[in-house]
Amino acid sequence: MVGSVNKVILIGRLGADPDVRMTQDDNKIVRLSIATSENWKDKNSGERKEKTEWHRVVIFSPGLANISEKYLKKGSRVYIEGQLQTRKFNDQAGVEKYTTEVVLNFNSSLTMLDTKSEQDSELINSSFPENSEKKVLQEKKNQPENFDIEDEVPF
Repeated sequence: MVGSVNKVILIGRLGADPDVRMTQDDNKIVRLSIATSENWKDKNSGERKEKTEWHRVVIFSPGLANISEKYLKKGSRVYIEGQLQTRKFNDQAGVEKYTTEVVLNFNSSLTMLDTKSEQDSELINSSFPENSEKKVLQEKKNQPENFDIEDEVPF
């Protein structure tokens, strides 16, 4: 008999800072909103088109929750592996609704894809906003040339 597989892989950017909440028994639950985009050139008009999908991600794994809270922020690029889960809830008006989320538990993974230079430049921008452009440009001039592999799958 063949089993079944429930696995989701996403590579995208956070649309907001992680939302960290504590349960009554002091466990962290982190919610992420991840955007994935598809780009193409329209055959008829020749113009570039883009379609963005938003994904709700919930992290229950304590280790991944701690990493997300510490290191992720709006705009961070991430690679995640998790499972789809649909749950039922009642909205404020008492209407029954459903939502589907990507859930990261103990057998899931989360990888930060931002390069060290991107993280450093963001730190400089947030720490010294008045001098940020000069410092980022100076850092880029001093760094060795690296070939661009952003479009490749990270495994």
